[in-house]
Amino acid sequence: MNKQDHKIHIIGGGISGLIAAKVLEEHGIYPILLEATDRVGGRVKTDIVSGYQLDHGFQVLLTSYPAAQKHLEFKALELQKFLPGAAIFKNKKQVTIGDPLRDFSLLLSTLFSKIGTFSDKIKILKLNQRLKQKEISAIFLEKEQSTISYLKDLGFSVYIIDCFFKPFFSGIFLENKLETSSRMFEFVYKMFGEGHAAIPKDGIEAIPKQLFQNLKHTVFKFHTKVAAINDSAIVLENGAQLESDYTIIATEASRLIKNLKNQSIQWKSCDTLYFETENRTIKKPLIGLIPKNDTLINNIFYHTSFKTSSQPKKELLSVTVVDPKNFDKELLIEHVKKELNELCGISSCTFIKHYRIPMALPKLNNIQYKMSSLETRLSTGIFLAGDTQLNGSLNAAILSGENAALGVIESLRQGRKSLKI
Repeated sequence: MNKQDHKIHIIGGGISGLIAAKVLEEHGIYPILLEATDRVGGRVKTDIVSGYQLDHGFQVLLTSYPAAQKHLEFKALELQKFLPGAAIFKNKKQVTIGDPLRDFSLLLSTLFSKIGTFSDKIKILKLNQRLKQKEISAIFLEKEQSTISYLKDLGFSVYIIDCFFKPFFSGIFLENKLETSSRMFEFVYKMFGEGHAAIPKDGIEAIPKQLFQNLKHTVFKFHTKVAAINDSAIVLENGAQLESDYTIIATEASRLIKNLKNQSIQWKSCDTLYFETENRTIKKPLIGLIPKNDTLINNIFYHTSFKTSSQPKKELLSVTVVDPKNFDKELLIEHVKKELNELCGISSCTFIKHYRIPMALPKLNNIQYKMSSLETRLSTGIFLAGDTQLNGSLNAAILSGENAALGVIESLRQGRKSLKI
């Protein structure tokens, strides 16, 4: 039977679903992608508001991600790169630290900063070197412990943990106690050390848009909400049924498959608030960190320190809040403005938009880097994709989509085998 005689569906137009479609197309297989909303991207979205590009949460692409290098066209994204460092607001003063071996302009400020002891700085250099030599596969074979215990075991001082590691990685892991797996810490730290954090000139949604525009044979059905899936059919919320020989679920599967109802994923949330300001307090393209306990603000960033496709009139500032303390929107804005003034010296800012992101990152244990195509197969005709299968990263979203597509391709080659949920 010809490949095109099979009905193959992908549920979800996020990064994983788009990558799955890309891999299937590369093998001459043309799927149908069902997306509940009006556009692709999933959690990777950008809005244009008052002439500003507003990403749904402070999101970056790490250019050293192997899967991103394989599937994305970096040059076409016109990536705007962060400097390898951070601006730390401590005692109403701004201190810049970073990796002077990668950007010489950070040398003096790092050497003379009081963020961490001399011993801490030596330990950072050793950690950089050790992880540079360590294979990614070896990282994910290590015994898991919390990131905080990992850092203490390496002998870092409480001061540098509180002033740098906690605020920086809390913004990445979206939890402020550094309970996230040490595997994830080593992986992310290695990726930062080997490449750059970057944002496309058109905003983070340029990534799924690029994938979408390069798909020539996939059929997209937007505003199509799925209610349930079984081994041979998809039931839509409007009651319609679609026959499906193979289905890749590139969204949370527990709500769609009866036998998985008790296996739902837990999620980490965050809030991102955007403000318009007259000037930039941080002059270079650096993330700003707030190393003070019990503050709302985790980090800030001036997006207008990069070139953007939109033409903003003033400066655009984003504020990431990991723990909003159950404040409602108005109270959150009020307190964030107060902290910007007291901690960062930002006294004049105009609120633009607030994003509450309840499903920002999956909360996972025993995280993995990759899985075989066989492991993506849930049943005879159902395959699972999404970063929930591996770890909370763009790299994992890409890999899982690729592996699920390869699982379908292998099944087509071998013919169906009896495998039930």
